[in-house]
Amino acid sequence: MKKEISKESRQELTAAIRQRYERASKQDKSRILDEFVSLTGYHRKHAIRVLSSNDRCTSVQRPIGKRIYDEAVKEALIVLWEAADRICGKRLKAVLPVFINTMERNGHLDLDPEVRIRLLQMSASTIDRLLAQVRQQAKGKRRKRNAPKKASKQIPVRTFSEWDEPVPGELEIDFVVHCGDSTAGVCIHSLVATDVYSGWTEAVPLIAREQSLTAEALDVICDRFPVPVIGFNSDNDSAFINDTLLEYCQTKSLKFTRSRPYQKNDQAWVEQKNGAVIRRFVGYDRFSGIVAGKLFGKLYQALRLYVNYFQPSFKLLEKTRDGAKVTRKYSKPMTPAGTASRSTLPSQKKTERP
Repeated sequence: MKKEISKESRQELTAAIRQRYERASKQDKSRILDEFVSLTGYHRKHAIRVLSSNDRCTSVQRPIGKRIYDEAVKEALIVLWEAADRICGKRLKAVLPVFINTMERNGHLDLDPEVRIRLLQMSASTIDRLLAQVRQQAKGKRRKRNAPKKASKQIPVRTFSEWDEPVPGELEIDFVVHCGDSTAGVCIHSLVATDVYSGWTEAVPLIAREQSLTAEALDVICDRFPVPVIGFNSDNDSAFINDTLLEYCQTKSLKFTRSRPYQKNDQAWVEQKNGAVIRRFVGYDRFSGIVAGKLFGKLYQALRLYVNYFQPSFKLLEKTRDGAKVTRKYSKPMTPAGTASRSTLPSQKKTERP
């Protein structure tokens, strides 16, 4: 087992072999180097450097100088940093002369002349270095807060392919904006709801697009529908996708789903009614104010009877494709009221008569 030698012994051995190594021939240097490596345990490259130079093997201990920025300077810097609202080193460096003069003049600071000179000659990087520990303590440990889940994350997505067998009372809802050519300012918004199963459509005017008003309008729609409302499916409008509507549906035990962003086909039923009913009878002009809202309310009261009782529509039963040819089969034309009455269960509402 190889016995390790001490540091002092290595230094003595190095001094004894160095002169012989420098005067030796190339072959003798290789032999001396092998013996030196085996005795000291040095790496061969390191052994060559040690034996080849006197300066590299001599360790020079640097004298420990006096600290330029002692505790007195650091404490004064902390006071000024706190007074400057804990700004960064670069900003504090620029404002230090003003702060020192102002605080000394008003009796808030009494600096030793030497400390004052050290503070004024201090660089921005030195300021940040001296304040690093204090700044870290001032921050403290950050508490991890459980970020509240966004409403959109809690509302499931429902695509058009999931409406193959709709249940009476499942509604699609959407807004129709009556803003004319400009979206600036406040204008009337029509909240439209369509039952996917029967096609029954209701509309309620809102003076402004606001979450609480939307919840109140949904209450009116639920009261008007001939069957109990089971749930709503909306687009990704912020007036629908929010905590207010989510809490409203949870309180009333209503199913709340949303369509995919930028996918109009996910809400094909209510989108069709937006154009065939609302736009057809109201148009595209701009309407705003309470008077217009009341007129819209009276119009929709009459319009709901006309559309739901006297406007029959087809329902697609089957669609088959044979190459480029598509064959569609439809049911007999039936009004939404007729379709809703066929689906009414004993525990459900009965269809009203116009």
